[in-house]
Amino acid sequence: MLAVGGGLVQCVPDPAVQGDVGGGLQLQLPVDCILLDLHLPDVSGTDAVTTVRSLAPQTAVIVLTGLSEAQAGSDAMAAGTQDCLVKGKVEAELLRRTVRYAVYRSQTERASSQAQAAQLRAGENARLERGLLPQPILDTSTVRVTSRYLPGRELALLGGDFLDVVECDDGLLRAVVGDVSGHGPDAAALGVCLRIAWRSLVLGGHRGPDLLHLMARILIAERGGHPLFATCALLTLDEKTRAATLHLAGHHEPLLTTPAGTVEVSAAHGIAPDQRHWPATVIPLPHDGALTLYTDGLTEGHNGTVDGRLGVEGLLALIEQLPPADPAAHVDRLIKETHALNAGRHSDDLAVLRLDWGTA
Repeated sequence: MLAVGGGLVQCVPDPAVQGDVGGGLQLQLPVDCILLDLHLPDVSGTDAVTTVRSLAPQTAVIVLTGLSEAQAGSDAMAAGTQDCLVKGKVEAELLRRTVRYAVYRSQTERASSQAQAAQLRAGENARLERGLLPQPILDTSTVRVTSRYLPGRELALLGGDFLDVVECDDGLLRAVVGDVSGHGPDAAALGVCLRIAWRSLVLGGHRGPDLLHLMARILIAERGGHPLFATCALLTLDEKTRAATLHLAGHHEPLLTTPAGTVEVSAAHGIAPDQRHWPATVIPLPHDGALTLYTDGLTEGHNGTVDGRLGVEGLLALIEQLPPADPAAHVDRLIKETHALNAGRHSDDLAVLRLDWGTA
């Protein structure tokens, strides 16, 4: 078998000497094309093609057949080779042209495969994004909703962070922000499931600890054998009474923005799901203000130093330094600044939900 690469042709030792094609094949150069005889001592025919393709799936393969093996050449082409040549009829110019065209076809097929994979990945991301970031259901509420989601890894599927906002029949605005551990399709699928379950349960009239208990049961049932867990924050906002009720299930506190500045809300945490112990915290709201719920991807990144993390204190200091802006621009600028400080050193999904009310 011959391997062509880097302008050179190298001879790969006979498989009988190496033991088998899979165990002893070692190519010392970047290989562009392999010339494969269909009558090797240890393997032949389409089996040889399959073995070589498994070892070098991105490399062009040209098979060499005998004069009376027209069918063998067709079978080899169907098995994934780029071309075939008849032994005894190969001239220098024909070999050069065949190798060049085979390499070109292989590169074209690889580019097409990568483009198809990217298209499928984009479609999966779009479907997951629709599940993780739905359109808020707002009827009469004047609250302005700003939401952002960024996956922690470039080209990765969306992770397990999720959020949602619904105005219920009682006129109250209900919101959730959650964080499923891990990344990738399993975490994203569980996040979509929990988000849809939350919306369905809220619209069905479930509230507070009862709602969290049902979501915990759904999480355990849907995660299957994967060791995934989730945290979430539930918020009920009453515009008429200027009060918000908060339930935290392993999640951190939201931020409250008033004309005087931004602070972290002091709230009780639920720690005993089996006992349905999720205490509520009532938050008095100013006439003008905003509540920001987020996942820890916003605070766990680096703060610009070698080892330091941003944390909530660093996040609040950063918010104070940002110039005044409308809610959407403010959230975008905040995310941009935290990413600049982190400089790609910590990778985690990030979800932000900001609710603004009043005239500010």
